[in-house]
Amino acid sequence: MNNILFEGEGLTVEFKRKVSSPEKIARAMIAFANTHGGVLIFGIDDDGSVVGVDSEKEEIDLIFQAATQHCYPPIEPKIEIFELNGKDVIVVTIEQSENRPHHLVSSNGDAGKVFIRIGSQNVIASDEMIKLIKSEMEEQPLRITIGEKERRLLNYLDNFGRITVKEFSKLVNITESEASDILVNLVRAGILKIHATGGDDYFTLA
Repeated sequence: MNNILFEGEGLTVEFKRKVSSPEKIARAMIAFANTHGGVLIFGIDDDGSVVGVDSEKEEIDLIFQAATQHCYPPIEPKIEIFELNGKDVIVVTIEQSENRPHHLVSSNGDAGKVFIRIGSQNVIASDEMIKLIKSEMEEQPLRITIGEKERRLLNYLDNFGRITVKEFSKLVNITESEASDILVNLVRAGILKIHATGGDDYFTLA
């Protein structure tokens, strides 16, 4: 536990003073479950200082509310209570899910969004990242055709290094939906690599 506090927040660790709202906690749970798993530690400030929690029962109730009512499919967290510096902290472990992608159940504009973890941030996944997650879970058969569009794409990447869905669609004069499918299939084939940014993802040669 002390090692986690020393290393600070990152891809698989997030600190929270308290459960500010179940929806916000659900975003972090979903991001961990959709990516590599991780731990949420309640009672820790952003700088890693131990502040403890006021009511373990109240916090745990809200954590379960986040996991069951604001995540779809629901997430099963592992919850433990530790004493640090004489104060109680709650450690919530979220495993990489076998039911991903998980979506946010919300009454606001983020309803239905899929979150992933990038660095220490929980960000909305692009359509391409969601397709890749689904293909991993469903073990969809892969069929790759290297035609004129793909050759122009690979030549472009040789020269410029990176490309977005929108740029590729313009390059070969196809819809963004078609461009997305081609890029995702090439990532699945190990020819390309996707770089998730939480905004406009881009692709490079693998």
